[in-house]
Amino acid sequence: MSDPRTLKAVAHPLRVRLLGALRFDGPATATELGARFGESSGSTSYHLRQLARYGFVVEDAEQRDRRERRWRAVHRMTSWSNAEMAATPEGREASAFLSRRQVEVLTDAAETFERDRDSWGPEWIEVAGMSDDVVRLSPASVASLSERMWAMLREAADRDKDAPDARPVSVFLAAHPRP
Repeated sequence: MSDPRTLKAVAHPLRVRLLGALRFDGPATATELGARFGESSGSTSYHLRQLARYGFVVEDAEQRDRRERRWRAVHRMTSWSNAEMAATPEGREASAFLSRRQVEVLTDAAETFERDRDSWGPEWIEVAGMSDDVVRLSPASVASLSERMWAMLREAADRDKDAPDARPVSVFLAAHPRP
């Protein structure tokens, strides 16, 4: 994504939560999402229409009932060009908000796992968690590493999509240069 207005459309606290819920939990109505997030259905409906205007959500083709309007996410993730967003104050603001939101989601995922650790079997306890390393890399190597990691992740997701022991897993990749 290279248009700051499009990124700004999703860089709203409620919209980013609505989009995340549709991606993780699947299609829902404005009323269902409003109840989940403590918002009126009018508010969630407005924000869903804004997300639709910028191509983040669409009406779900498989409506359970003609009277309800179910929404679904168009994409599994939102990505943008940091360099292009840095060109305008609006772009910098939107990308900074979404970057902070990503850190919040990471923190929440880690804290939720730790809080519920005892409910997971030993195989999940063994593989869950985070690690870090500091290495010297060029920007080209970081870009290549990121592309390869996401390709490997897509391959693993395709391979495990019907596995009986597969669960939704939050995967984060972060690379920040240090002085």
